[in-house]
Amino acid sequence: MITNFVMFLEGADEEILDPDAAVEMLETLGYDLDQLDRAFLRELIDAFAVVALEHDEETAKSVRSIPSGFYLEELLAEDDPVAMAKLDAIRAAAD
Repeated sequence: MITNFVMFLEGADEEILDPDAAVEMLETLGYDLDQLDRAFLRELIDAFAVVALEHDEETAKSVRSIPSGFYLEELLAEDDPVAMAKLDAIRAAAD
């Protein structure tokens, strides 16, 4: 459901959806994700990789990027300096 919602908002033509409204909805979704129980959030992050398998390669790449786009791993690591350092190293290596 989240994947479909994000993909629609990111891909909607301006004639279908006002870009400002799309950004506002993505920000609202980001806030809602931030409010989730951390254990559930971990499961949700992991689920995006599984959901990505249901899509073609281009869409799958976008689906797998949803957690990083909303900084969900950072939410989980915010109170753990070791986890945050590992996440920073992974992100630096990817760049």
